[in-house]
Amino acid sequence: MDLHINSICVQGGYTPGNGEPRQVPIIQSTTFKYATSEDMGKLFDLEASGYFYSRLQNPTCDTVAAKICQLEGGSAAMLTSSGQAASFYSIFNIASCGDHVVSSSTIYGGTYNLFAVTMKRMGIEFTFVEPDCTEEELAAAFRPNTKAVFGETIANPALAVLDIEKFAKAAHDHGVPLIIDNTFATPVNCRPIEWGADIVIHSTTKYMDGHGSAVGGAIVDSGHFDWTKYPDKFPGLCTPDESYHGVVYTERFGLAGAYITKATAQLMRDFGSIQSPQNAYLLNLGLESLHVRMKRHCENGQAVAEYLQNHPKVAWVTYSGLPGDKYHALARKYLPNGGCGVVSFGVKGGRKAAETFMKHLKLAAIETHVADARTCCLHPASATHRQMNDEELAAAGVSPDLVRFSCGLEDSRDLIADIAQALDAVAVG
Repeated sequence: MDLHINSICVQGGYTPGNGEPRQVPIIQSTTFKYATSEDMGKLFDLEASGYFYSRLQNPTCDTVAAKICQLEGGSAAMLTSSGQAASFYSIFNIASCGDHVVSSSTIYGGTYNLFAVTMKRMGIEFTFVEPDCTEEELAAAFRPNTKAVFGETIANPALAVLDIEKFAKAAHDHGVPLIIDNTFATPVNCRPIEWGADIVIHSTTKYMDGHGSAVGGAIVDSGHFDWTKYPDKFPGLCTPDESYHGVVYTERFGLAGAYITKATAQLMRDFGSIQSPQNAYLLNLGLESLHVRMKRHCENGQAVAEYLQNHPKVAWVTYSGLPGDKYHALARKYLPNGGCGVVSFGVKGGRKAAETFMKHLKLAAIETHVADARTCCLHPASATHRQMNDEELAAAGVSPDLVRFSCGLEDSRDLIADIAQALDAVAVG
């Protein structure tokens, strides 16, 4: 039967049989036994499904990946050891040395560093465009060797809401897929595939886990992008893979399975960034309450944003739920049920004032974390984005005074009281 997303959060991905465990079992095993070498050989030739070594696949991880795939409306999915691994795999699965990728500039600082520094050293060049760029400006960023477009549904920490349809159209007009990081919105509040995205990734460490208990990532393929229309552009999917006896992924697994199978068979085999079965189990516990938690996160975010908007010591507030916000119209289109619980704002007095404010918080904790059941905050210019220069910070939408305040599940009245007393300690003027 077709389930609504709330029910998928609770029961998707796993249906136990008669007498089987009701909870997803933790298969804490590195290896799996087979009766004959021929049976195992079929696995290595990708001629049969199954498990032989947990560096590539594990039943617990695959079960939880199936739930996330169902939540996003995709055709296949995989878990990774972190959101960074998901970002890397999503690009490297279809791009290599000499290739080019177009990316929104307002992305998470760690992702920006991965793209602009580390992957650049691997020979993959990125062009960063403003999320608010015109269609003409976006089209001008493409090159003959462009292999993908990348963006975030809700940018971290700029909170820019991406016009997914605009970016999807540009990507498809140039014969490449759109990859969307949907970490902040989660599939509860936005399903990018329904708006034209081809691949969706997550840092499951954030709202999906929701309790700061397990680092992880996920990649979901929509199964919609036709790689076979561009065989010269995507040879890894459309020509024989000699490391697997000449298998052609699009021929063997079709559009629904080619991308994820290649990412598993090649990248996970060689890099081994697998999510542990224990972490996958904890992730599933978080997913079971995701639909309930996201509503509360958004309610708290809205209440805090409205309070900050009217405070005399606050210079500016960014939260798409505010009617006057720059991205309010896009949020109403893509995020009608709410965006996330993260509010970005600036304290009058700049960097020093922001640091003073954070020092006086009592309930909210200063952490290199976000999207947790417990409220936390961060000064990105000093932490996640400290590797950027002033020009890069500006392009990413991160000003020196920016405070990223991640509203947890506490009572909003207590969060506002904590913010109020911390702002009282800030001297302005």
